[in-house]
Amino acid sequence: MAEAVMGARVRGDAARRFYVWMAATCLAVAVLGFMPTYFMPMAQGRLNAPPLIHIHGIVLFSWVAFFCVQTWLVAQGRVLAHRTWGMLGIGIVTAMVFVVTAIVSLRVTQASLPGQPANLPHDVKAFAWVSIGGLAFFLPVFIAAIANVRRPEAHKRLMLLGTISLLPAPIARWFLVLLAPPPDPNAPPYPAGLPQITPPPVVVTIGPSLVADLLLVVAILYDWRTRSRPHPVYLVGGALLLLIQLTAVPVSESAAWQAAAAAIGHIAG
Repeated sequence: MAEAVMGARVRGDAARRFYVWMAATCLAVAVLGFMPTYFMPMAQGRLNAPPLIHIHGIVLFSWVAFFCVQTWLVAQGRVLAHRTWGMLGIGIVTAMVFVVTAIVSLRVTQASLPGQPANLPHDVKAFAWVSIGGLAFFLPVFIAAIANVRRPEAHKRLMLLGTISLLPAPIARWFLVLLAPPPDPNAPPYPAGLPQITPPPVVVTIGPSLVADLLLVVAILYDWRTRSRPHPVYLVGGALLLLIQLTAVPVSESAAWQAAAAAIGHIAG
């Protein structure tokens, strides 16, 4: 009996360490991902961005940092503190919904200003699906995690799945830095007095998404090794996440989404 209890305790400790490492990895990906396009330019005084962009960065980065701290609290056995601080997580996610929607609305409005290139409104509305589609996945996963707070095996996997779904954005920054074509010296100058917006094609988001999904593969393999089968959260949630990622191009180009994005743009006026 004592050996069984000791074995269960050892397995529990190993699982907690695994999730701490996974959370720390998510945090490292977020920091390193935004390093070349946000943190370094800001430290060097080269970042010229409106306040809403900084608020957006603070809110989304706060989630990854919060997730890391919450995972560490559980690993330390401080479950009561973990649950108490959980209310902050609800606040951060609520802020994410408003900030992401505000950013998308602002970009659609700016792209539709008179004088902007003719194809820009369509391209911006198409790329807006990347943000809204990601939010449409993350938010239900987070709600499901809260609903399963008394089922820790499902709760912690839902939180990890939701956080992984946010990582394509920082990973994509390195794709843009390393793979972006050089500026065309013969390109006509951008219309004066208008905000310059250059959304990448939606198809370029698929690569970073699949790279982020490797963390989910690691979690599935860990489940396979420790419990002989992956948890349904990873199977069902992972399949839905992959579906959203792989259908991003046709959905973003659809008339239904273009109309929905135009409606979101009206929020900013």
